[in-house]
Amino acid sequence: MSKLHDIPIVTVGPGSQPTEDDGAELEYIDLPHEITTFRRPHIPEPEEVEDLQGAREAMEWLKQALASYEPGAEPLIANLAALDEANLELVNQIMGDGEVSVSYAGVVRARMQESVLAGVWRTFYLDADDKLLHDLIEVADVPYLVRLPAHQTPPRARPLTEVEVPPDVMNAMAILAELEEQRHRVGPGDDAHVINLTLLPLSPADVAFLEQTLGRGPVDLLSRGYGSCRVSSTAIPNIWWVRFFNSMNKVILDTIEVVDVPQVARAASEDIADSRQRLNDILEPYWKQMA
Repeated sequence: MSKLHDIPIVTVGPGSQPTEDDGAELEYIDLPHEITTFRRPHIPEPEEVEDLQGAREAMEWLKQALASYEPGAEPLIANLAALDEANLELVNQIMGDGEVSVSYAGVVRARMQESVLAGVWRTFYLDADDKLLHDLIEVADVPYLVRLPAHQTPPRARPLTEVEVPPDVMNAMAILAELEEQRHRVGPGDDAHVINLTLLPLSPADVAFLEQTLGRGPVDLLSRGYGSCRVSSTAIPNIWWVRFFNSMNKVILDTIEVVDVPQVARAASEDIADSRQRLNDILEPYWKQMA
């Protein structure tokens, strides 16, 4: 009968397995580093908010805005400039931070953060030194500035296909020709024309040439969850780059969309309806007559 100390210790993990005859090595899949989950916003006890009438009025406005807003319509906007620090802090606690954040660097500079209520956004307009100019609440499928590029960017006079092509670019010109055709057909509310780059035989030089030709627009949107999605406007109106990442931050789907605003960036009507009910649930313990 073997004793415990006679049992050999066998190591496991990278480097512990014998080398194959063909030189191949055992590879291990990376584990997810971070997963974003919903966290209910924290707000203080009821007796602590009785005198915070500014925050209460802001939440009354938000209830009415959520009840009347229809996706695709103009955003409903409230300016929080009149709130003092205590009232503003309560608004921040009630709304919390959701999964979607947006930066805008164009005719103005701004940051937008979706709250825990889908379709409800905090928009911060900033000066050149990142100092706060305006603090807004927006009720919208997407914030006002996300739709702005399609209306504010001057039309490109030269077709996308009239560019000098580097010798190592193989397949990018066919994509540019398709984009050139489709960008003149898209209108507000039209379905997206999607080009799935993941399925195409593109070299790094092709991708770099596409990025250079399309340029960078003012909008950069990041949606986090189990993995993430990054939506970036290009310098060409109604052309967007949409990339999906897994939980290890590896690109799993790379697309270009010709559309006024990509669907993945927008809150659906079901999301708005859910936010109406969730806001009632959040406010009920503190201002019962508002629920």
